[in-house]
Amino acid sequence: MLEVIAPGPLMTVQDLGRPAARRFGVPPGGAMDAFALAAANRLVGNPDGCAGLEITAGGAELALTRPGLVALTGADLGATLDGRPLPPWTAVAASPGQRLRLPGRQGPWGARAYLAVAGGLDVPSALGSRATDLGGGFGGLAGRPLRPGDRLAALAAAPLAPMVGAYWPEAYRPAYAARPALRLLPGPHLAHLAPDAPDALAGAELRVGALANRMGYRLEGARLPHARPTSLPSLGVVPGTLQIPPDGTPILLMADAQTTGGYPVAGAVIAADLPLAAQLLPGDPLRFRIATLDEALAARAELAARLAAGPELAEGETLAALAGAL
Repeated sequence: MLEVIAPGPLMTVQDLGRPAARRFGVPPGGAMDAFALAAANRLVGNPDGCAGLEITAGGAELALTRPGLVALTGADLGATLDGRPLPPWTAVAASPGQRLRLPGRQGPWGARAYLAVAGGLDVPSALGSRATDLGGGFGGLAGRPLRPGDRLAALAAAPLAPMVGAYWPEAYRPAYAARPALRLLPGPHLAHLAPDAPDALAGAELRVGALANRMGYRLEGARLPHARPTSLPSLGVVPGTLQIPPDGTPILLMADAQTTGGYPVAGAVIAADLPLAAQLLPGDPLRFRIATLDEALAARAELAARLAAGPELAEGETLAALAGAL
């Protein structure tokens, strides 16, 4: 179905990860922006957890080797199909020999795009998931980033005609932004940090540092010194955890983060805002806003409702754009 011509900085096979394997010390992994992957799957008639491609930052090119239904969601990386703009968040019928190119970020935000194909990508399952675990070297295609010449087949899918032209309205997507305000639940170790740590976090203008990958981001723009030398027993951590190492530089853990850690935890980004964090690249600005548990639960319910709203049938300008892409 797909042949990799150029993978860009990082292209991997991902699904919704292995949360049940955390008890074995395996990172949950999966798509950094789980909402975008689930939406792409729904657009092509797949269950949310089917394997697709996570394409980071652009510079990527793929050749389609068989006909099928595809959808691209997440960041706007300037996608074209045979040189014509590919409508984002829309189900498109692709033909053999067509080339999909994603040169790079087109707007003020966006790090990762997700490509779903009808049926889902056919790679072996490991520990209940097809996601690539780069640290462990398993899952996906041989546990590694994709390379030029790699070929990926799709599993059997339902007939594609009923879904062609389906699209995901912007109102049903996460509130992506060039400078997201990530809502943060206060953590259990604020007493180990300087007394003004919560205010410093809430008021800081931060950016993602050069040390950033699927495991986590080092954040620049604020230092939160420890109030005293601290030694903590390791405790469980999850994607979204904000750790403070001895140098005071915050680390925001992401999808491939370890399952335990011993640094003080200043807080945790709420689940509903993890898609926003997933769309950050080194140099991108962000800030934190202290949230309550009730707010976090309401935001999670709202995001679930947006996903449940599902795709709509294309009409008007969307149909015109779709026709221009084929």
